[in-house]
Amino acid sequence: MIENLQNALSQAPSDRVIEFSDNTFLVDAALIGELLHVPATSVPILMREGRITSVCERGTGQDEGEFRLTFFYRSRRARLITDPAGRLLRRSAIDFGERPIPDALRRGAG
Repeated sequence: MIENLQNALSQAPSDRVIEFSDNTFLVDAALIGELLHVPATSVPILMREGRITSVCERGTGQDEGEFRLTFFYRSRRARLITDPAGRLLRRSAIDFGERPIPDALRRGAG
């Protein structure tokens, strides 16, 4: 099931959710928590414990300049697409239910 699909093209630059610095991405824990159904205060803890994992991909071809950040927790996958300035273009979350997330999806394929 896909939920929380949102087109955020109209966001002003000051509404950026993703910050880039020294080849590092900084994402608001509230956004990750919302999409993965965990409290924002738990996000950093779960990431340090390796229970929330992530993959970052750089767009090519028609997606040149965009980044796809994907976060995994239990049976959920959250995905954020940003432009080069860090503005959120799209976000989505999928709950795989009782089935575990396929390993291929954890590696960014799909």
